[in-house]
Amino acid sequence: MNNREISEIRRRIRPEKNNIGRVRGCYVTNKTVVSEFNLNFQLISTDEAEELLSVLRKIFSGSIGRNLIDISFTNQQVLESDEHKLLSTLRNSALTDDEAIKTFYNKTVSSLELDGSYLLLLANDKYDVYTFSADGEKEDSAEMFSYIMCAVCPIKSSKPTLSYALSENNFKNLTRDSIICAPELGFMFPAFDTRKANIYNALYYTRSTTESHTEYTDAIFNSKLPKPAAEQTEELATIINSAVADECDIEFVQAIQSQLVEITQDHKNNKIDEPLVLSEKDIGSLLRCGGVGEDTVNEFTNKFSSDFGSSTSITPANIMDLKKFEVKTPDVLVKVKAERNDLVETRVIDGTKYILIRADGDVEVNGIKINIK
Repeated sequence: MNNREISEIRRRIRPEKNNIGRVRGCYVTNKTVVSEFNLNFQLISTDEAEELLSVLRKIFSGSIGRNLIDISFTNQQVLESDEHKLLSTLRNSALTDDEAIKTFYNKTVSSLELDGSYLLLLANDKYDVYTFSADGEKEDSAEMFSYIMCAVCPIKSSKPTLSYALSENNFKNLTRDSIICAPELGFMFPAFDTRKANIYNALYYTRSTTESHTEYTDAIFNSKLPKPAAEQTEELATIINSAVADECDIEFVQAIQSQLVEITQDHKNNKIDEPLVLSEKDIGSLLRCGGVGEDTVNEFTNKFSSDFGSSTSITPANIMDLKKFEVKTPDVLVKVKAERNDLVETRVIDGTKYILIRADGDVEVNGIKINIK
């Protein structure tokens, strides 16, 4: 799914637009299902419905390649695998098949490694996908897109809080309560590709960029996930440092980041729906533009193929942070906007290494404006 398609579905998860029929789920603690619920969404109070929708909407947040990951099923899986049959049954029954629900609960509870208690939330929605004519008029529905959503939300206990009871004219201590937190992970099945159902794909969400919970995705999808975004960034930095070695100075990093920012902005300006990803060859070209030799590029591509696989593509944000330029020493941390990384340079003065930052405007230290003499 691309950003446009994800946004279209996310906009549906609102009180006035959704067509959610049923919400089911269970409360899990210590790998045990403590309680279950099966609710007609239309009978839930307005306030509670809005809170539930707010939780479900969060599984469509974040960026593609970091928090939102495409899950692909093979032809064989779609035809005969237990995991695809289970997801299809949940969808086709609109969450009314109790046996399928129980199987899904068991798969989740037995596989998911999540500290503390959590709420497993399932919902089904049916989207009457309208099309628009060339003059912008809404036309008849093209198809009915039926899908399920799943969110796994940690449960936290609130602290006892002192409160004032106006009716009793007295202070009271409010007891602990269980609070549903934002989803740690979730998914949507099937995918919404070209504004149609694609049963060969699902959209998986992970809040953390360091942990994808592959033990859970193995059990539910039996599909291999790419490495977590943070791990990709860390491993790429290691490969680049190893390959570029002495050629890796601040000007090299500035050149790479500036190119990534430019490529990303061009992709956005051209309004290309498909997510921007860079292959091994694309990253090699970035290194050449950064000023390194062909031998260095070849060493990088060999290490990349070994660690990631030659067919792997990576989103620019997983190569390097595109929003800030960060210079770090054991005692100093300097952060600069990515588009102004030219303000920073390094220099050796009288044998001592320095980080120099050009200060064109006002300068404040701890909120106090200072003069640079």
